[in-house]
Amino acid sequence: MKTTHGAIKKKLLAKGVVMPSPESVYVADDVNVDRISGHGVTVFPGCRITGKDTLILRGARIGHEAPVTLENCLLGKNVRLNGGFFQKAVLLGDNVFGSNAHVRAGTILEEQACAAHTVGLKQTLLFPFVTLGSLINFCDCFMAGGTSRKDHSEIGSSFVHFNYTPNQDKATPSMMGNVHQGVMLDQAPIFLGGQGGLVGPVRIGFGCLTGAGSIVRKDEERCNRMILAGHTRSMSLPRRTGVHPGAARIFNHNIKYMAALAALYAWYVHVRPVFTDGPLSRELVRGLQEILVQSIRERIRQLEKFCDTLGPSHARDQILTTMEMVGPKIDQVLTLPDLCASAEHLILWLNKRAAQYDKDYITAIQQLPSNLKTLGSGWLLEIETSLLDRLTV
Repeated sequence: MKTTHGAIKKKLLAKGVVMPSPESVYVADDVNVDRISGHGVTVFPGCRITGKDTLILRGARIGHEAPVTLENCLLGKNVRLNGGFFQKAVLLGDNVFGSNAHVRAGTILEEQACAAHTVGLKQTLLFPFVTLGSLINFCDCFMAGGTSRKDHSEIGSSFVHFNYTPNQDKATPSMMGNVHQGVMLDQAPIFLGGQGGLVGPVRIGFGCLTGAGSIVRKDEERCNRMILAGHTRSMSLPRRTGVHPGAARIFNHNIKYMAALAALYAWYVHVRPVFTDGPLSRELVRGLQEILVQSIRERIRQLEKFCDTLGPSHARDQILTTMEMVGPKIDQVLTLPDLCASAEHLILWLNKRAAQYDKDYITAIQQLPSNLKTLGSGWLLEIETSLLDRLTV
């Protein structure tokens, strides 16, 4: 007999899930009760929970300020979603989202990353502690930096990442910081000033600050720089459609972004499982790995669309030839993530001490000896470099 959503709610209530007004909560028939913790989970009135992949760990509070729609999301411990729409995203724990959120597929928030009200994310990866203000659109981005909740990377309110071009492509992923150093949680924070924006794809170094109101169009990979980007001069010119100035740069930026995500995948496969502490925690990490692979596939898809629009040129021929190798080369990394001897030393140390730190990922990484941080960063950088050497033009 098919289980009704009313029966599923009864099972959740019996497990210990708190629903102050259960008659106003919708839980779809495809939700797996076994993937929702009964410890400290609260679902407030008006919420909708759907999807067989939905996973909710202990301490989650959903819909405290306004109703939440949750579709195939994976929520770690103590996540607070105060209102909005969340679809195919992973929040690893101790994350807070204000009301009116719009969070779509491919979004990953690592521990203690958070956002205020009215924030839109899609294909966005935020490392621990990254904080977003209000009224922000930050799709197709990676951001790292910061060492704690008191020393975190931040995006000011009313910030936009411009990720759609006049040529109707989204080969525009931007990277603030990097993966191989960012995972060690010891880099200077990045600050993107409010009422500003980035025109993707761009890359910004650790410790950089953009002034309020700045629209950044150029890379600044040097660290600890203040970036004050002015407005363009008023003018009107004939428009040329189908032109891709800097096509090689755009292509290479996309490859660098994917190479960084491939290195992050190796980290998720070999390091993250060390900190799982039960079936639901293991499912969270498994889902994290799957979402990251989907994000890489999305970047390949967007880059293929970009390549299809290129006009005849010498750069186009080089790009198309290289593009044929992108999928197979990245598949090699995703099938067998590289684990070198230096990485084995890092993982051995973490395995020995994970229980000592109560399986707390952030505490363990912060306590890593400097030599192991260097070895771990080198391992991830080597994965990136091995792809870049073959795939950039």
